[in-house]
Amino acid sequence: MADAYIIPAFRGEQTFMPTSFLEIVELPDGRIELRRAEDEGSLVTLDFSEDAKAFLQGQHVEVAKAMLSVGVQMAGRMVEGEFEKDEGSRVLH
Repeated sequence: MADAYIIPAFRGEQTFMPTSFLEIVELPDGRIELRRAEDEGSLVTLDFSEDAKAFLQGQHVEVAKAMLSVGVQMAGRMVEGEFEKDEGSRVLH
């Protein structure tokens, strides 16, 4: 296993993540995975193309850490009720 980057999980009474920590791991095949620290099961997997890795000049792991960390923070804020659900269609950029 490659390096693991541990981030605190979001907390809240209604949280769906009962664990205290999540980790971001680079797998031997180059994919980057978010999982519970005590579990081998993947919650989210990122797979950068070779073109994306070249564009990022080998810094794709740092970009993945930032992407997943922000995603965990946003999920925590949603669980805490800080965001209202938008029922309309959405454009994803």
